[in-house]
Amino acid sequence: MKQGITRRESVRMALAAASLSALPALAADEVIVPFTDLPANFNPTPAPDRRALDTRKIDGPYTPKDQFFTTQHYGHPVVDPETFSLKITGLVDHPRSFTLPELKKLRTLEVPVGFECSGNRRPTQGLSGNGKWTGVPLKTVLDLAGVKSQAREFVFFGADHAEEDVDFRGAISKVDQQFGRSLPREKALSPEPLLAWALNGEPLTRHQGSPLRLVVPGWYAVANVKWLAGIHVQEDAYLGKFQARWYRTLRGEMIGGETRWVETAITRMQLKSFVARVTKDANGYKVLGVALNDGTPLQSVEVKVDGGPWQPAKLDPATSAKYSWKLFTYHWTGAAPGEHTIVSRVTDITGKVQPTLEDLANKKTFLEDNSQHPRKVMLA
Repeated sequence: MKQGITRRESVRMALAAASLSALPALAADEVIVPFTDLPANFNPTPAPDRRALDTRKIDGPYTPKDQFFTTQHYGHPVVDPETFSLKITGLVDHPRSFTLPELKKLRTLEVPVGFECSGNRRPTQGLSGNGKWTGVPLKTVLDLAGVKSQAREFVFFGADHAEEDVDFRGAISKVDQQFGRSLPREKALSPEPLLAWALNGEPLTRHQGSPLRLVVPGWYAVANVKWLAGIHVQEDAYLGKFQARWYRTLRGEMIGGETRWVETAITRMQLKSFVARVTKDANGYKVLGVALNDGTPLQSVEVKVDGGPWQPAKLDPATSAKYSWKLFTYHWTGAAPGEHTIVSRVTDITGKVQPTLEDLANKKTFLEDNSQHPRKVMLA
């Protein structure tokens, strides 16, 4: 393990991974109970530039590289790692470029981080995954460049780009735009964001942003810019298409006794859980699920069957890393033949509870759907 992880931490992570390896994988006598609400034509790879995780097949704490979800807007560019360089420009004392070997000589960390697309939702919940990301802290690189005091916005540009129509009061301009997202100063200079070149100990694939991507633990996937080509530091807010227009949530909020419509940016992940699969073995039925959050510690995960009382599920300690997804299990006893509805909910230590779909009725956009997701199964 390279610097950034102590020997004690590396041993703890290894033991945790080993203890989990038997949890989600199917036992020899264990069979999957089909969901009756899953589309008959469900295809986790509907197009070359789209891939979803089939959550019924989770077999360990980390999502394999060939199953990790991918979605993008401007295709999958091919970037040669041998000629790659990361450019840092704008309000820095030392504008400069870093090659991949130069980045790898800096402080290296391996961090478990799980995240989902802000558009991840029912019925499949497949735009989610969890991985061990290897890279250098963003702050380490920014400190070498020297961030000026007036810098407020840190913009991350990918190598993927396309011609876009930009509308200004009815006048259309065609411009070539790179995919871009930004972080505010306090987040960019915090210890968490990572410039990653490996997933689960292997170099990033083209689908996962080879050779370098940004990983922002606790934030939705859109912030985790792939094929990272440049970082531009500026004072003004960044207003690119996927920052200011596409990735927004519109909610009705009561303010001063009146409903006002409020737009918010897609940033930190909302508290969420979902049932990934139901299986049967000689001892009965087992529910496996996933919880996702922004790093706030969890208090509990519960499961309810057919509108009955909430029952505690067991969180696996091997996925307890702050920004990892959390796997949970619930042993379902006394199940009778017929159709059943199973739902989960998660609560964090601040008392925040995963909302129902009805609780989100005032949300007008489909992004950030963290509602409780009832699943249906038919037992013979």
